[in-house]
Amino acid sequence: MEEACSGQPSSLCSGSNKDISTLGWFHGDVPRNVAESLLLRNGVDGSYLIRNSSSPGEYALSVRCKDAVKHFKIQWDGREYRFGMGVFDNIQDFVQHFTSQPLIGGESGVLTVLKFPYLKNAKEPAEVFELIKMHRELPISELKPSSSIDYKDGYLTKLGGSVKSWKTRWFVLTRNELSYFKDKNDKEAIRTMLLEEARGCETDNTKDKEHCFKLVFPWRTFFMYASTGAEAQGWIQALRWQLRHPHVMTL
Repeated sequence: MEEACSGQPSSLCSGSNKDISTLGWFHGDVPRNVAESLLLRNGVDGSYLIRNSSSPGEYALSVRCKDAVKHFKIQWDGREYRFGMGVFDNIQDFVQHFTSQPLIGGESGVLTVLKFPYLKNAKEPAEVFELIKMHRELPISELKPSSSIDYKDGYLTKLGGSVKSWKTRWFVLTRNELSYFKDKNDKEAIRTMLLEEARGCETDNTKDKEHCFKLVFPWRTFFMYASTGAEAQGWIQALRWQLRHPHVMTL
């Protein structure tokens, strides 16, 4: 079969299959481990994307199921899409079917449907691009937790709410939640905040603290500072990304 279109058979690039190459959530030659990183970092249960498969005549569907990403093969014979026992005339019919019919049976017994396409043109922070580059160059088994883009963590010093004193806490940013703990080894968070409720995050010069920034909610403004300016900017960048794209997977 003639090869074309970035290593895919010519039948995958023409005819009734044109719909898949123009999808906003078709990620082309993105490898498996990068797809996992993107969906774990910015997706939720039911987020999905389609990418090229290494096997001729196939695409790969990557879907987030709870805290893992599952991968499935979609076959294309030049006329129809085949997924398991199902046959579909076009990719829109395939997606429509699995928005109402369970796709994945996880270990917990919870079934997952396709809910949120992950767009290929979603703008990632610069630090995320660097980590994705790392994921491209290393097997997923060699990636250390510190190089994962699934979350951001570190010590920050925050101003108390009722008692206006500064205390150092361990902060963890996991997708759209920001939690802080008394210490790094604590299992139970003092507080967890949903970033979809936040109004903004920016540097702050009103508290006479270097490397200080604030996270604004309708019900309270949290003031925090980092040990270095670069560390503070890293937190601001990561938090702003979440504030700008609270529903990036639903577009």
